[in-house]
Amino acid sequence: MKINIGILSRNELLYSTRRLVKAIEDAGHNAQVIDHLKCDIIIEQNNPDVFYKGESLKHLDAIIPRIGASVTFYGTTVVRQFEMMKKFTAVQSQALVRSRDKLRSLQILASAGVGLPKTVFTNYSKEVNKLINTVGGAPLIVKLLEGTQGYGVVLAPSTKAAQSIIEAFHSMKARVIVQEFISESKGVDIRAFIVNGKVVGAMKRQGKEGEFRSNLHQGGSGTLIKLSKTEREAALTAAQAMGLPIAGVDLLQSERGPLILEVNSSPGLEGIEKTTGKDVAGAIAKYVIDSVLESKSKPSIRRKIKSNA
Repeated sequence: MKINIGILSRNELLYSTRRLVKAIEDAGHNAQVIDHLKCDIIIEQNNPDVFYKGESLKHLDAIIPRIGASVTFYGTTVVRQFEMMKKFTAVQSQALVRSRDKLRSLQILASAGVGLPKTVFTNYSKEVNKLINTVGGAPLIVKLLEGTQGYGVVLAPSTKAAQSIIEAFHSMKARVIVQEFISESKGVDIRAFIVNGKVVGAMKRQGKEGEFRSNLHQGGSGTLIKLSKTEREAALTAAQAMGLPIAGVDLLQSERGPLILEVNSSPGLEGIEKTTGKDVAGAIAKYVIDSVLESKSKPSIRRKIKSNA
């Protein structure tokens, strides 16, 4: 039986999108790239639908959301509609929304008991010095709540610089979090890629010379790494706490153990696949295909049990 899987992506030429299409087709199933911003949502009692280019998408069995941070609102609305249509989604709409809220994410992760850099958020407080002292003083990190891929992240090397940066953001009514700087990480972090409760690949990301941010989008480089038991457990716990079966978990190595920085709900595949040599797209495709096949087999199993009663 062939399964129809929609990949919600703004650009079919993106590496991650192309790899997912190939992995699905190599497994003998159908893949369709759908620009979620061009979807029309049909809200009708007992008959929800999504139209794309004038055609209903009811034929889809599953979707793989690749929703960019800048279009979270409409993207998750489309995902939610597919959920109403009883279609399998690789990432639930609520988990997507939760992952894009940095504050909520940190609260969830803290409740799950994973290690985190000490973080402070304020609603434009004038007690800037207290904020700085709460995270251990300078140097420290200031992050925009809406920042992605390393953008909107600033290292304040001194107390004076931290005061100026925080006050500047506040003057623009930009919401920020203030976070302790983990000096022993030396501009290095780890990206663990998780699919269906398993770490399928991990890489160490090193920032370019003079750069504290290790994001590959910022010119950083990746190298293969074997996670320690505590790092693996921290990454898996973080993804599970966020309700994300597919996730890129970023963490720092520190003197007090692994510290979770972020759990990404639409992690890119290019860096992890090229660094590790692992078929991550294949693992995602298998998870989705197996999930759909399992769900389709359940009604027939129930009918068989009933007929034998």
